[in-house]
Amino acid sequence: MSELYATIPVSARKTVPTARGHKNTGITSEVCAWTGKIVSKIEWDAAENDYRFTVSMEPHHGKGDTMELMTGLVGSKETVERLYNK
Repeated sequence: MSELYATIPVSARKTVPTARGHKNTGITSEVCAWTGKIVSKIEWDAAENDYRFTVSMEPHHGKGDTMELMTGLVGSKETVERLYNK
C-alpha cells in the first residue's frame, strides 16, 4: 500500500490524475512555467523517523534560478524552516 499520494486537482484535464509513492521512493512534483519551475518533494527522513518536505525553485528548459525555499517535517509547522532571504 502506498504511503504517499499526489494529485493535480486543478488543470485543463477533465479528470484528476494521481501518483503514488513509498518510503523508499518518496514523491516529487514539478509545476512548470516557461520562466522556471517549482519542485516539491516528500522523502523519508530516517534520522527524524518522519517524512520531510522540501520546496525549491529550479530552471525549466534553461530558464530560471535555482534556490531552496523551504523545508520541514510534514504536518509539523514548528519544524518549518524558510531558506530564502538568508
